[in-house]
Amino acid sequence: MDNERRQFLKQACWTLLGGGLMVSGALSIPGRAHASGGRQHLYVFLVDTNRCIGCGKCVAACRKENNVPQESYRTWIERYAIGNDGTVHVDSPHGGEHGFKPLPNAADIARSFFVPKLCNHCKQPNCVQVCPVGATYVSKEGFVLVDERQCVGCGYCIQACPYGARYMHAVRHTADKCTWCYHRVMKGMQPACVLVCPVGARMFGRIDDQRSPLYAVMKQEKLQVLKPETGNEPMVHYRGLDKEVR
Repeated sequence: MDNERRQFLKQACWTLLGGGLMVSGALSIPGRAHASGGRQHLYVFLVDTNRCIGCGKCVAACRKENNVPQESYRTWIERYAIGNDGTVHVDSPHGGEHGFKPLPNAADIARSFFVPKLCNHCKQPNCVQVCPVGATYVSKEGFVLVDERQCVGCGYCIQACPYGARYMHAVRHTADKCTWCYHRVMKGMQPACVLVCPVGARMFGRIDDQRSPLYAVMKQEKLQVLKPETGNEPMVHYRGLDKEVR
């Protein structure tokens, strides 16, 4: 999409919404499934917060694999420090890409832990519903993706995501986010972040693959998701998620 057309569509979207038109769903694009149905969520991502050491190798691998611009992140790590008085401090310097410095005033900290975050590829994704040009869509396998050729950079999807998983690409000026390395998965490979984790804190696989260790975990363990109250039905599940995580 050339810049003139993108700017025209972007301005048109702002004009329509500014005039009171509510966008109830993305435009239909042949060959794509949208939030209303027509797809299967065959894959699931598992993050084990009991294992994560905050090394940042996953963030660095993601940047290299997907050519993510500096100071933007498709995946990132947050450190939660719970004080003896119950206060919660969260930090994520450079997305955790270079690791974390020791906590100051360690004696005042009751516990601390790391929580990797990424796009949740929700079953009910807000981002798909608000995209006025159908650039954000759900693949037939259940991956929530962005077509950069269609995206006009309006930013509605970024605002709609309750997980803060989207950003505006500094070079393309289109929405961008984690794809679970869709290009790799469709070739039978694992996401880059999963491969480089030295402690096995990330797992990825098909829900229906009974040979996968992930299949047994999903069947046998009670896992958690982020912000279940939103109704988005996220497909990233967590093991050992602390009640203080938000």
